[in-house]
Amino acid sequence: MARYLRSEARAWAREHMNGVANVTLPTMTGDFKNLNIKAIQHDVETAIGHGFVGTLACSEVAITLPQYAEFCRAMAEQAAGRMMVIHHAVFNTLDENLEAVKLAEEAGADLVLLGYPPFFHPGSLDEVYDYTRAVCDATNLGVILFPVPAWGFSRLHPADMPISLLRRLVDDCPNVVSIKAEGGMPHIMGAIEVHREFHEEVVISSPLEYEYVPLAQIIPIPFCGTNYSAYYGSWLPRVHRLIQAGNYDEATQLWYQVDPARKAFGSLPIAMSGLINRSIWKYQSWLQGYNGGPLPQPTPRLHGRDMAALRRGLEASGLWVTPDPDAAFFVGRHPA
Repeated sequence: MARYLRSEARAWAREHMNGVANVTLPTMTGDFKNLNIKAIQHDVETAIGHGFVGTLACSEVAITLPQYAEFCRAMAEQAAGRMMVIHHAVFNTLDENLEAVKLAEEAGADLVLLGYPPFFHPGSLDEVYDYTRAVCDATNLGVILFPVPAWGFSRLHPADMPISLLRRLVDDCPNVVSIKAEGGMPHIMGAIEVHREFHEEVVISSPLEYEYVPLAQIIPIPFCGTNYSAYYGSWLPRVHRLIQAGNYDEATQLWYQVDPARKAFGSLPIAMSGLINRSIWKYQSWLQGYNGGPLPQPTPRLHGRDMAALRRGLEASGLWVTPDPDAAFFVGRHPA
């Protein structure tokens, strides 16, 4: 259940959404029949140790609703209030997402990142509003709105979710607490416009580290997430603290330091036709001490050339990287 009342959601978010949030992927047992709870607990502890204040319970993988509820519960119990668990609302239909958000709330999730299913093909922004409003009304949890080109809304407006739509949702849904500002990528106008319009009402998140570090030096941005930054270990939470303290020169030098890793990541086929290669994300985190291990099919394959590029990027950036051989990733650090 929520740690706050629905009417308190924005105040709670303003207090707790200060830092960086990564993504946790579920790990299966070796026979792919059950969740590997020990592996999930390991990933939560590793994220806390790296300084993350939140993590997304990723549902954009081959997982059933009961398994997902178990996944959220294992994460929330391990976090025990030390880190926010964010529900990933991207199941197949509106009805399924309404069921999932209730299960996630009961399991102990703290926030909702609201996405849209691949076969949700709205003919108008009013339909986007109706879908979004239905999910917000179904939960007491704070909701993070997420304009991004992946949903296909660019055909309705270049900002994906324009200010007029976001304004209706912020005004009509008191549990909208944040906007993850990726609308109109790769251009930054959407992010700038969202900040200008809403930063005094809800928390604005700049989730892409290569944009966050520069932008946060000229406009106040308290939250960076959810994102792939487990690849950098404790680096981004450290940079966030420097920026919040006004140590911009040091933060900038650290931004330049990881340029080889950033370019290695950017060179890979991460988003294929709008679907993120979660196998690559899982390997990225494994390089920094997270569990790794099995993801059920269908899932993109992970190739040796991609693993080599990611490992070399970290090494060239001077960041710690596991000495374990890549073959160990496919088993995981806590096999079951």
